[in-house]
Amino acid sequence: MIEKRALGRTGEQVSVLTFGCGAVGGLMVKGDAAEQERAAALALEHGVNFFDTAPGYGDGVSEINLGKLLKKLKPKALIGTKVRIPSADRRRIAASINAALEESLKRMGRDSVDLYQLHNPLTPDANGETLTAPQVLGDVVPAFQKLRDAGKIRYLGFTALGDIGEIDKVVAAGVMDSAQICLNALNPSPVETLPANYPAQDYRRLMVRAQEKGIGSICIRVLAGGALSGEMERHPRGWAVVPPIGSGSDYARDVERARRFKPLVDEGHAGSLTELAIRYALAQPSLSTTQVGVATYEQVAGAIDAIEKGPLPAAALTRVREIQQTFVGEPR
Repeated sequence: MIEKRALGRTGEQVSVLTFGCGAVGGLMVKGDAAEQERAAALALEHGVNFFDTAPGYGDGVSEINLGKLLKKLKPKALIGTKVRIPSADRRRIAASINAALEESLKRMGRDSVDLYQLHNPLTPDANGETLTAPQVLGDVVPAFQKLRDAGKIRYLGFTALGDIGEIDKVVAAGVMDSAQICLNALNPSPVETLPANYPAQDYRRLMVRAQEKGIGSICIRVLAGGALSGEMERHPRGWAVVPPIGSGSDYARDVERARRFKPLVDEGHAGSLTELAIRYALAQPSLSTTQVGVATYEQVAGAIDAIEKGPLPAAALTRVREIQQTFVGEPR
């Protein structure tokens, strides 16, 4: 069975593998209902107890499909979704959040969700659809807390992307129960200090600091949008173009760097680059759970197999760090 870890201060024990319903992989957006059900049933059989979706995944299709699965399978699992506040709603944040949650609940056929997460990136000037830390703490968090008091949600979360200074302010406030954090073998900065001139965004050991504040960490982009498979070709169900988050300047550069980890597979540390990437994340003690973008039942089965092999051992982690050092000084 898949290992479970504490989700921050919530008291919940969550499977280290989340059943992600995102659009990057696309199974829960473009897959057929029978394959979605087989994949979810397999995950539940192996102990997965957290399902994560968002309105933006297929313009609500992911939430609709997840709702159908939940009604049919009736799992004992945590359910999370998200809200992205449009720039036009910046002066009515609470109303925007309330309306968005009601729409999500309607699509899923539910009265409540366990985890509700802010999906906007953070910046100091709130340009585009980004928000500032004061907006999050002064407007978003109180709106979330009222929804929690009303029994509509149980836990508060946010996606920790954007400006690290603004992210740090939200983490330091200690009011969030979870944070989605971008961590992978191309960018270890959420758990390790980056060397100078490393070609990635520096998250300044964010996952470690979040754990110290009692915030559960949900690892996203563990496969760097698929680049850590070492393959340029993408499954037709997923995004045709995947902009990197926190790593290289483009997908092709991430794939090239991912292929440098191939010697670890040849040396027997993992059966594939994908397995290596997943087990790398598992080796971080500050991690609560990780999402893996999947397009097919077989990819779900592969992720489960990788997870059940456990974290990479110390010798493999040493080799990963050696290869990461070869990235230093390269253009991002």
